[in-house]
Amino acid sequence: MTISPTIFMEGVSKRYGDAYVVRDVGLSVAPGECVAIVGHNGAGKSTLVKMALGLITPTAGRIALLGENPAGR
Repeated sequence: MTISPTIFMEGVSKRYGDAYVVRDVGLSVAPGECVAIVGHNGAGKSTLVKMALGLITPTAGRIALLGENPAGR
């Protein structure tokens, strides 16, 4: 039996106009695994988390939270 990741991102990007805030992110977090998203101010950390929660829609890519599209709830 394969355990699916709690959070899965593939090719996720977010763009406002011509400027990329997040570009081509891939991430897989297994159940029980701890991760930290770190970076400078304006690096896109909050945008990445908001996309994972379905609060904003990515420009490109695929996100699954507990196996489902977070924007579809």
